Amino acid sequence: MSRRFLVIGSFAAIYLLWGSTYFAIALGLKSIPPFLLMALRSFCGGILLLALSGRQVAGTSLQTWLQACWCGLLFFVGCHGVLAFAQQSVPSGVAAIVLATIPFWILLIDVLFRGDQRPRPIALLALVPGFFGVGLVAWQNVEQAGISILPVVWLLAAALSWSIGTVLSRGMSSQASAILLSGMQLSIGGVVLFAISLLTGEIEGFTPSDVSMTSVAAALWLIVSGSVIGFAAYNWLLENVPTSLVSTYTFVNPVVAVLLGTVVLGEPFSRMMLVGASLVIVSVIVIWRAERSGSRRTKDEADRGIRHLSLRKT
Repeated sequence: MSRRFLVIGSFAAIYLLWGSTYFAIALGLKSIPPFLLMALRSFCGGILLLALSGRQVAGTSLQTWLQACWCGLLFFVGCHGVLAFAQQSVPSGVAAIVLATIPFWILLIDVLFRGDQRPRPIALLALVPGFFGVGLVAWQNVEQAGISILPVVWLLAAALSWSIGTVLSRGMSSQASAILLSGMQLSIGGVVLFAISLLTGEIEGFTPSDVSMTSVAAALWLIVSGSVIGFAAYNWLLENVPTSLVSTYTFVNPVVAVLLGTVVLGEPFSRMMLVGASLVIVSVIVIWRAERSGSRRTKDEADRGIRHLSLRKT
């Protein structure tokens, strides 16, 4: 299989399949409680990927398992679990728009905690319209649906959790394959989500016979497309493609989610929400371009330094 085909297929997975997961979560929540739905998605997907990894699992170090544990908690409990819980009262398109702030949080984490990462001023400036856009979407959602602002705050916290997990997982690609890492993180997150579902009384009040075929199909879609294919593709891309290019999924997913939510589910989407969504996506694109040009500049400076050393040696 050619590398080009793998790159195109992996981007199609994180663009389209991940974009459709917000829609699938909305369908799954019709008869499956949120933490249980996400537990099934993560644990089943993780076990499948661990099975595909075969003997690699036995040779994995304790340190790698611990790091995978932290990332699994942040990705699938702190982000996906909270996302599903919030989507009980927030339209899938709005959830996708708020989750599109993930690059904002990654940028802020790098600024605050990583001295070696110095983003360009234009990238920091782009945060302003982005967060204003989120505020506009949240305000419109509250005004139209008459619900609390709290679910939007939960969604922002979910985006922050995914961002921290992304930063922590940057150095893990050399420790295990993309499929194995994905399986470890998903299965650990799934176990914790099952525990949360049990503690909150979801499992006790759950009756499998009450689950609709629509929710079953949505859960299967989340397991296979969202977890197994999508997350494995995401980890593979992080190893083989510049991170700035991989992060472009954050401004494609909301478009897919909003289209599916509006056309299929009939979710409300006003002009002001469109303005807010546009501000978020434009901000993400500006940050992406600024980071990309910054990394190019750093590479050029490193190349010039190497050439200068070579000249001095000759």
